[in-house]
Amino acid sequence: MNETKKIVIVGGGITGLTAAYYLQKEIKENNLPYEVKLVEASDRLGGKIKTVRQDGYTIERGPDSFLSRKQPAVKLAEELGMIDQLVRNGIGQSYILVNNKLHKMPKGAFMGIPVQLRPFLFSGIFSPKGKLRAGFDFVIPKSKKGSDQSLGGFFRRRFGNELVENLIEPLLSGIYAGNIDDMSLKATFPNFYQLEQEHKSLIKGLQKTTPKKKKSTGKKPGMFFSFINGFESMINTLENTLDDSVVSKNTAVDHVEKKGHGYHLLLSNGEVSIADAIVMATPHYTLPKMFSQYDMFNEFHNIPATSVANVALAFDQSAIKKDIDGTGFVVSRNSDFRITACTWTHKKWPQSTPEGKALLRCYVGRPTDQSVVDLSDEEITEIVLNDLNKTMNITQKPEFSVITRWQNAMPQYTVGHKERIAKVREKASRELPGLFLAGSSYEGIGVPDCIGQGEQAVADVLEYLRG
Repeated sequence: MNETKKIVIVGGGITGLTAAYYLQKEIKENNLPYEVKLVEASDRLGGKIKTVRQDGYTIERGPDSFLSRKQPAVKLAEELGMIDQLVRNGIGQSYILVNNKLHKMPKGAFMGIPVQLRPFLFSGIFSPKGKLRAGFDFVIPKSKKGSDQSLGGFFRRRFGNELVENLIEPLLSGIYAGNIDDMSLKATFPNFYQLEQEHKSLIKGLQKTTPKKKKSTGKKPGMFFSFINGFESMINTLENTLDDSVVSKNTAVDHVEKKGHGYHLLLSNGEVSIADAIVMATPHYTLPKMFSQYDMFNEFHNIPATSVANVALAFDQSAIKKDIDGTGFVVSRNSDFRITACTWTHKKWPQSTPEGKALLRCYVGRPTDQSVVDLSDEEITEIVLNDLNKTMNITQKPEFSVITRWQNAMPQYTVGHKERIAKVREKASRELPGLFLAGSSYEGIGVPDCIGQGEQAVADVLEYLRG
């Protein structure tokens, strides 16, 4: 009879939880002689996914949604029997703040790149010179093949500074909370590189490859999904599907030692856990300490991580004298605002807010303004209200605010990221067989990307153990 093989998952964010869920499922359905354990250093699971319910409001401290076209998250919701709890975002006008004025986001743009030229040409966001320079995309030769480059450098070469700083940068750096002049094109948007290589022009490439919109009489549905009872309901459902013996909270891994066969994990409670395979689903910067005798993880010191804070402010609707018809705005890099974006959550996610109330969620912590995250709640709230009142007229103090700081939470995929990760993985597969890395530090920071990496880790572990 086969001896039971032990799999340890380190980290109970969405990546580790997904890995635990799919491993348990495989073990039960196929009667495999494996045992899975998940260890989490904090007192809760879910990582950055965290929902607050207060006075009838549903407030997300971390991610509030995922793109509906991204299959791993939809598939997991289906697996958990939660499809009927998914809600799409309310749609409405979004804005961009340029030169201290809110402008409507030009229609027919993809990630800030004009696919339809007419709305772009009539937009007040760009000067005539900026519009002319953006048109150079049609004639500028494609990049040299092969090597990585920064997102900012790539877009500036094709479109000039104005389009980049007033439209592309606020949209893209909002996703990664980073500086696009440091971010890797290949690790973040390799599709743009492919389009340029194939079509010599990004605009032409997008025009040819973007599906033509079918004429419809009704409103098109929102592109994002969330859960009616908040994003954390997915975490709770996942946790409830796991057997009681699987999860250990308040348990950190202090050190990992490779033995003749498998691994010993020295835990913070003084115990030693034995593993035949390990899924590391913790941030990259935790690995050099856990594997201190292996220099391959020192490469991770070259992956920076930025801090951000989000500020949810609850108001009575009567407090907002000058309301804006839309779902939110992003802020141009050239602005003197300290907030980077604001979502009018009561319009984007109506189910989150009681009738007659307003919920605004703002973000601070751009790469050049990291110290703002360390300010007190009062100071951050004052900064946010001061910025909001430049575009809206808010006459009352918020009923309450919920401020969430995420320190070193946003891994930065800087130029050369893919090569760095491949190098570490290649070395690890030789020196530490049975060790697999997954999570937001590696191949995508969004929730669906993390779920996909959790699934991939399961496939890798099973292949290794069957080996």
